[in-house]
Amino acid sequence: MNFSGKTALVTGGSRGIGRAVCLELAKGGANVALCYAGNASAAQETVSACQALGAKALAVRCNVAKSQEVSAFVETAISAFGSVHILVNNAGITRDGLLMTMKEDAFDAVVETNLKGAFLCMKAVARPMMRQRYGRIVNLSSVVGLRGNAGQVNYAASKAGVIGMTKSLAKELASRGVTVNAVAPGFIETDMTAAMPDAAKAATLASIPMGRLGAAEDVARTAAFLSSEEAAYITGQVLAVDGGMSM
Repeated sequence: MNFSGKTALVTGGSRGIGRAVCLELAKGGANVALCYAGNASAAQETVSACQALGAKALAVRCNVAKSQEVSAFVETAISAFGSVHILVNNAGITRDGLLMTMKEDAFDAVVETNLKGAFLCMKAVARPMMRQRYGRIVNLSSVVGLRGNAGQVNYAASKAGVIGMTKSLAKELASRGVTVNAVAPGFIETDMTAAMPDAAKAATLASIPMGRLGAAEDVARTAAFLSSEEAAYITGQVLAVDGGMSM
């Protein structure tokens, strides 16, 4: 996949799936602008890895739930690279707990980052993409958004909401040459899943028909495909990368 001359914005790009997406796009020659919540050293490691692949890259600290910070992130990328062609909304958090004991701020924090953050980023890039009549938006949802999961009412709500936004915006932007799709990862080896209790990991693994965990690179390659010319006639779709978990 050739991304030469394209600029990609990746939220939550400092580690895990976000870093893998940055590297996959950099391999194809894209300029990469990533944002991160707080780990500046990890973000710089991703920037250096992209540059080692021959790509131009930069990192911006940004809380995706804050519209002013999102606008500044997008403006910085456009100022550095001239335009924006690809947006991958990857930033996300969890605050797990059963509904009966879940604090209201735990619900709000997850929805604000995972759902409102994706909304703000899409809104910020929509106008420049429409103006150039070209764009690729890829939103990271989750298998949890497709099938739910006990103890993750907030996370499931946010990721199901991402799917609804994806399909709605795909209809709004299709005539302007902008595609909007979602990727729904299953159980992927990341820092987030590493924090799960062993019993929960074992139960989840047993529910995967392929019998193994996914890798961040599995998700990154899918996001890159949906960002490419090869996917030009695909929009409003949700592609599960989950080893068959959501069947």
